Amino acid sequence: MASVPEGLKKAAVLCVLKHQQELLLLKRLKEPNRNLYTPVGGKLDPYESPLPAAIRETREETGIEVPTMKYCGTLVESSPTKYNWINFVYVADIERVPPPDCNEGELRWISLEEMPSVPTPKTDWFIYQYILQNRTFAFHADFDDQIKLIRMTDVLTEEVIYPTARDN
Repeated sequence: MASVPEGLKKAAVLCVLKHQQELLLLKRLKEPNRNLYTPVGGKLDPYESPLPAAIRETREETGIEVPTMKYCGTLVESSPTKYNWINFVYVADIERVPPPDCNEGELRWISLEEMPSVPTPKTDWFIYQYILQNRTFAFHADFDDQIKLIRMTDVLTEEVIYPTARDN
């Protein structure tokens, strides 16, 4: 398979697994976002559409079968490095099961109250807020060459959501 030219967006899915006021998140073993808690997910396979990819990635990384997932929005990530993604974000309400083993890292249930103290990518905090408010989003995140978030915009409303006055 030909490699993707550097700078071209790679397509992926983020699968937010929710039970009441908790999210089942993955403490990643590898980059990007190593040692941060993220939703499960991954790259789309050739010829694969986002929803089947989200269901497949959820099954592969957690062993949990979800018949369907709700589409929430997109997160486009741009940087002057090879870190360039378009992420299709889905959510599924699931039963609270013991965190399964995962070869990508450690899965853990995290309550919404403890979320501010858990290390997550800055972009994900906004995703969770919009999901909890049942708001569809189209986020665009710009990063510097160190993969540090510079600016994040909701292109549906043209609102800059990061940085805010509180972040300065």
